[in-house]
Amino acid sequence: MSTFWNGRRVVVTGGAGFLGSFVVERLRAAGASMTVPRSADYDLVDRAACRRLLADTKPEMVIHLAARVGGIGANRANPGRFLFENAMMGLQLFEECRLAGVPKLVALGTICAYPKFAPVPFKEDDLWNGYPEETNAPYGVAKKMMLVQSEGYRQQYGMNSIVLFPVNLYGPRDNFDLESSHVIPAMIRKFVGARTRGEPQVTLWGDGSATREFLYVEDAAEGILLAAERYDSSDPVNLGNGEEITIRDLATKIAHAAGYEGRFVWDTSKPNGQPRRRLDVTRARERFGFVARTPFDTGIAATVAYYEEHQKEIENR
Repeated sequence: MSTFWNGRRVVVTGGAGFLGSFVVERLRAAGASMTVPRSADYDLVDRAACRRLLADTKPEMVIHLAARVGGIGANRANPGRFLFENAMMGLQLFEECRLAGVPKLVALGTICAYPKFAPVPFKEDDLWNGYPEETNAPYGVAKKMMLVQSEGYRQQYGMNSIVLFPVNLYGPRDNFDLESSHVIPAMIRKFVGARTRGEPQVTLWGDGSATREFLYVEDAAEGILLAAERYDSSDPVNLGNGEEITIRDLATKIAHAAGYEGRFVWDTSKPNGQPRRRLDVTRARERFGFVARTPFDTGIAATVAYYEEHQKEIENR
């Protein structure tokens, strides 16, 4: 890293979470002066708490990673909550950063904001060409509002903010709770558990035909900080590696990494989610030099190893 971060006052919302923990580690190594607000102290759904956070910390940059998020099951169970809390966090944090004169705000959108049938690979210019996939549309729309706010505030107030759209993340420290996790940690937990118990089959959601792209969490952290340092535009930017894999092939790959040799049963009564996901990652490379570096097999192996090392702790939460 450059000396850009040395001594810089940075607030990282969601800094205690999965992605945030890796962003915080990188910032700490680069010499930043950091604040990681906890929701018990600063509930970002409450505008007064947003204002108090900025008054207490006087940041030179805010990196907004906090979100109410989960997999398909969690999105289907909490559409109203995911819409309201994510929208309010974004709207109020932007406004309070503007009022406080924060020099730069970096916000994370989501690939769930893309239209259900966006042409593949997803280009940033296609974000508004249709409604998101229904199972996660409330979350996707709430996060996409920040893009409108970033553009509007830059036009009217000259506020410097950027909005990044990462693809599905995975890696060590992910959420392995089967009720709320995304597909990779859910599969890892299922396959490791089935192997341990000697179960002959594992049931998986959908029919396995949908495709997804995944970005290793440490690569995502690198991309966010490169953009924070080098990018100053409200044009949206994808963060990904530009490669897709079917859920069926993903299951085979994770089962192999987890040492599970049983068979899969596909529960087609459960939704597939968006049919395909793969990003055009040209803009991130051209505008701030981000290219994902971690091979998928390497990342999966590291994630499986993390789960197996912390399995008892995770299962007892």
